[in-house]
Amino acid sequence: MYAIFKALGKQWRAETGATIRLPLMEKKSPGDKVVFDEVLLASSGDTVTAGTPTIKGASVAVEVIGHGKEDKIYVFKFKRRKNYRRKTGHRQKYTEVRITDVVLG
Repeated sequence: MYAIFKALGKQWRAETGATIRLPLMEKKSPGDKVVFDEVLLASSGDTVTAGTPTIKGASVAVEVIGHGKEDKIYVFKFKRRKNYRRKTGHRQKYTEVRITDVVLG
């Protein structure tokens, strides 16, 4: 049983007990419960239900585990013969959550 839900501008696949990394949710602390109710698609084994655009009564409940930063990604800009070189890095922040319940409406 799984569901595809929309959260924080992206779409995620949810299965009960799975752990996923969402973009940073600043106002949530570890142990908080969050419910996402924009479920776009749900599957219960052999039956697949698609919403138009969402499924009524369906939701995904998650528990916040913690916050962190991804590995550093380096960006290097270069223009030949112009003495132009720039090296920058970026570490994306995330919130790690555990899916506790998937309600299929």
